[in-house]
Amino acid sequence: MKILAINGSHTGKRGYTHFLIEKLFEGAKNAGADCEEITLAKLKINICKGCSVCNTEKHLLKCIYEEKDDVAMIFNKMREADIIIYATPIYVFNMSGLMKVFIDRINATGNSKEFKLSESGLFFHHISKDIYSKPFVTLICHDNFENEMSKNVVSYFKTFSKFMDAPQVGTIIRRSGKVTGHGKNPEKEKQYPKILESYKALELAGKELVTKGKINRKTQKTASQDIIPVPFFSILKNFKGFKKKALKKLKME
Repeated sequence: MKILAINGSHTGKRGYTHFLIEKLFEGAKNAGADCEEITLAKLKINICKGCSVCNTEKHLLKCIYEEKDDVAMIFNKMREADIIIYATPIYVFNMSGLMKVFIDRINATGNSKEFKLSESGLFFHHISKDIYSKPFVTLICHDNFENEMSKNVVSYFKTFSKFMDAPQVGTIIRRSGKVTGHGKNPEKEKQYPKILESYKALELAGKELVTKGKINRKTQKTASQDIIPVPFFSILKNFKGFKKKALKKLKME
């Protein structure tokens, strides 16, 4: 099996997104997978101009930038992959600009004049299934405690799955990055022991992708769990009074 991770972090391999990808890859590689990470921050990716030249008869499905940047190379690697991981940090309640600019280039891979129904029964148009209809995982990270922070991205990829006939085989959201640190940190791991459980679950998720073709719900839940060492934190964080007390404690620290 070949797993391709597309890292949409502006910090590339210096960021938390890369660290989480590596954890997932560790389990996948141990299960025999061939894993590769595409770091968008290192590549040249032009913005789709919406010129529609790619939908003309002479240049059908050929972007004006095809030989001028790295997107065609990424598409070729996606064609070769069995599973794709879309990995992004949250920027202003959404995926990174890098990830969105890359995904926008899908425009040149579909013939908008050829209407079809998606497998989920939605009106759409021709798509290049060899690129975008692969099983995929959404891997999200951010510094906030709130579930609300990542909802736009979660919703986006659910819609993406329906229109692109792409099975979504896992969603992992790693919150509280600023509190736990963006990477291996023994001091923080001692202070927040559940973060180690989360990282172990990420490794298990990688293994499950290889052995089962998807990530079990329990594994997703453990990898995405709240790691603050407060009893019932996942419930308490929904109450304004608790948040006010937590803010006071954070200011004292």
